[in-house]
Formats: sequence, C-alpha cells, structure tokens
Amino acid sequence: MKKIFSCMTALFIIAISVSIALASGGAEGGHGGEEGNQWLDLVKKSFNFFVLIGLLYWLLASKVKDFFVGRRAEIKDDLEKAVERKAEAEKKYKDYSEKIDKASTEIDGILEMIKAQGVAEKKKIIEDAERTAKKMKEDAQARIEQEMKKATEELKAQAVDLSVKMAEEIIKRSVTQDDHKSMVKEYIDKVVIKH
Repeated sequence: MKKIFSCMTALFIIAISVSIALASGGAEGGHGGEEGNQWLDLVKKSFNFFVLIGLLYWLLASKVKDFFVGRRAEIKDDLEKAVERKAEAEKKYKDYSEKIDKASTEIDGILEMIKAQGVAEKKKIIEDAERTAKKMKEDAQARIEQEMKKATEELKAQAVDLSVKMAEEIIKRSVTQDDHKSMVKEYIDKVVIKH
C-alpha cells in the first residue's frame, strides 16, 4: 500500500511540474517573435525538462529500485513457498497413495476372509441339514416300525378274537345238548370235589 501511495505522489509531482513548465512557456512567448527568443525558450524548456528528470530520478529512483527489488524478493519467496508446498503436496499424495494401497490390500483380505467364512458357514449349514434329515429319517423309521408292531399286535388280537368266535361257532354246532350236560356235570364234579 505504501508503494502505491509513493508512486501516486511522484506522479502528482510530475504532473504539477509539467503544468508549471508549460504555463511559464506560454506567458513569455509571443506571436512569432524573434529567432533568438526561440532558442532561449528552447534552452529554458530543455533546462526545465532536465531539472524535472533529475528531480524525478532523485525522488523516484530509490523507490522504483526498492519496488522492483522487493517485488523480486516477493516473487522469489513465493516461488520457494510454492516449491515447498509442491513437495508437501507430493509427500501427502505419496502418503495417501500408500494408505489407499494398504486399505485396498486390507479390504481384499477382509473380502477373502468373508468368503472363507461364508464357505465354512455354508458347509456347516449343509452338515446341520444333513444331520437333521438323517435324524428325521431315523425317527420316521422308528415310528413306522412302532406303527407296524402296533398294527401286528392289533391284527393278532383280532385274529385271536376271530379264532375264539369261530371256535365257539364250531363248538356250538358240534356240541349237542347231551355233550353240554356231561361237560357241566364233569366241571361241577371237579370243582366240588377239589374244594
């Protein structure tokens, strides 16, 4: 900001000097005066010009030089900072690339582990299902055998009942009244005699 202010001040001084020089030249000059006066005017104006240039050089030379030297130093500092930031950015890029590669490797490892666990879990589920199916088959076989045994027992009981009924029928048909009386008498004799 100071540099801009000093440059503006110098330009203001130059503008005032030029205005004064032009104003002083117009007051003395006539309408086509003598040739000697023209040379004198030229010398005065040249002198004023060189004085103005000298004054400007004296006032602005160090400031212009300081401005460019300072600007050069700023540019140099900016370039050094840019190189440092670039190196830092490249380092960060390298670090992040390594982290991403490491994370990718870890993710691949986790995926492989999940796949392996999935295969193991699948195998376990299949084994459990086979074990359950085998147990269900054994239970069904045991129930079938139990039902067969029960049905066999029922059939035997029905066969015995049917045999008894058939025997009764046969006996009823073949035993006569006389046979019946003799059997009752014989039974009574045995029971009465024994007791």
